[in-house]
Amino acid sequence: MQLKDYFEFLDPDDIRLKGHRIGIDNVIQYYLQGCSPEQILEELPSLNLEKIYATLTYYLHNRVEIDAYMLRLAKWREQRYQESLANPSPLMQRLRVLKAQREQELLNSW
Repeated sequence: MQLKDYFEFLDPDDIRLKGHRIGIDNVIQYYLQGCSPEQILEELPSLNLEKIYATLTYYLHNRVEIDAYMLRLAKWREQRYQESLANPSPLMQRLRVLKAQREQELLNSW
């Protein structure tokens, strides 16, 4: 089995472990935080050590490209977060109204 056979390259910014919805970024993030492969397995129990080691090996062999990939993902996530703050969904708007009402009720009960 080739190293790349462990992954699904859905597009340049979406690389997942084959057979999972887990992206390689999830495994790498834990690794960069100092987690051992065994600790990563505890956090992502649907994987196995073979897939975790394959992901880490792929990362270590392609560090420059994967670091750029991780940076693009972080920027994309931050952009999506900022957009959601600026344009909350109807559900978020309703939840905010309910939260404000509950806070007001608590203040009025004092």
